[in-house]
Amino acid sequence: MITKQRLLLAAIPLLMHTAAIAQTGSNEDWMKDLTSRITFNGYAQAGWSYQDPGTTDGAKRRDKTNSYNLKRTLLWAKARITDRWSFLFMHDFNSVVQEFYTDYRIANNNALTVRFGQFKHSYSMENPLSPTQLELIDVYSQAVLYLAGEGPDPLNGVNYGRDQGLMVYGDLLQKKLHYELALMSGQGINRKDGNNQKDFIAKLEVRPVDGLRLAGSGYLGTGHAVGTADWNPTIKEGDNYKRNRYSVGAEYKTLPYSKGQYKEARPASLRAEWLGGKDGDVDSRGGYVTTCIPVYDALDIVASGETFDRNTKVEGWDQTNLTLGVQYWFYKKCRVQLQYTRCLCGDNISSKDFNWLQAQVQVAF
Repeated sequence: MITKQRLLLAAIPLLMHTAAIAQTGSNEDWMKDLTSRITFNGYAQAGWSYQDPGTTDGAKRRDKTNSYNLKRTLLWAKARITDRWSFLFMHDFNSVVQEFYTDYRIANNNALTVRFGQFKHSYSMENPLSPTQLELIDVYSQAVLYLAGEGPDPLNGVNYGRDQGLMVYGDLLQKKLHYELALMSGQGINRKDGNNQKDFIAKLEVRPVDGLRLAGSGYLGTGHAVGTADWNPTIKEGDNYKRNRYSVGAEYKTLPYSKGQYKEARPASLRAEWLGGKDGDVDSRGGYVTTCIPVYDALDIVASGETFDRNTKVEGWDQTNLTLGVQYWFYKKCRVQLQYTRCLCGDNISSKDFNWLQAQVQVAF
């Protein structure tokens, strides 16, 4: 778990830098410098969801739901210690530390930066992206949610796609090539590693023209099970097991989002990715195609088709979701969303195909 002592140690470099400024200038000067070096951001997403699935004899009983929910509430601070050195700390309102890491840029031209701490790992195109930018109310596709360790995989637990480790990343060939290489614990956030093996993640993106990126990522690791899964019965809680993944995908956007606001820079976008994984002897695979098209003023149409099979050798563990919706950006990074999803399920997921209706409000700064 994260201790106060560890957080204090993480803040020491910034405090030392601030103290040095205070010794060499007036109080007004160092306060102005301090406030210019620290930025705060946050967001909250809340809404309503309705589902009418059938019951099943699989992992869980699927009951009808009709509920309001507060999905995500995050606040983070980023401190620029020097022109090359920065530190970020992210916390949610459920008292869970999400991220804490330091970046140090070794090369002036962004060719090499080192990151150390707890952060979103590089596997897949979607996992590193902020939920405030992604199109679906449920945020990530089924395949990404499961294979990236967002939460649906009981062997890995709920880790929000984050882990602890060391990463190097950068851009080459005038930013036409982007790479990320990482050694991670593999156990997820706020947990001690359950084995002595470290997981390796590699990602390569090619950006041949503005707006287009072609990406591939791979994950080689050894998991330490924190639970059990009905579709993978040979792995028991506490077991070490092979945990490998791969992904290939492409995305095109007509223009990039600006950092401060999304409403005024709303691109038409199309993203597609295919992913696969192996946990012990069980293979999983799936993919998605998602598009967002501005149609009028601040109104967008969102459409997505995605599928995922938790065990490719056993029938009934697959689900396909077809989603259509709209979203309206009412201020900078703030929007309201409404989406309908038809869920086509294998017998172990639900005894019948079902409907899923969602609405959400996003407030971000």
